[in-house]
Amino acid sequence: MNEIPLTELASVIRSKNSGPFELTLDILFHREKEYTYIKETGFFTKELISRIYGIPASRIIKIIHFDPAWAVKITLMRPVASGAVGDSDVYGAQQHAPLLGLTIPLDKMTGEGDEGKEALS
Repeated sequence: MNEIPLTELASVIRSKNSGPFELTLDILFHREKEYTYIKETGFFTKELISRIYGIPASRIIKIIHFDPAWAVKITLMRPVASGAVGDSDVYGAQQHAPLLGLTIPLDKMTGEGDEGKEALS
């Protein structure tokens, strides 16, 4: 199965505080067709985020697709409040790293292996 790294499809992958008790992950895509594929297939699920972050799905507040920006926004409950004792990232700006290793199966995007990579060019 051919796959393409999420880092090749997204122009921005970042994390940030969305209040002292929440963290938001943003994935903004280069092109509408990749964003639409991700949205229509439901690639980003609570189960996926739970697995790659090693947290219970109950700590994932929401996954939102924001069409005008070709973006996926994922909001999680922070393990500790921002700035509290034990917080290792007060701004939440370093929490996107698990997303960087994700790959997208091309055969699901186009129905075929190598043809999928050409379709993304």
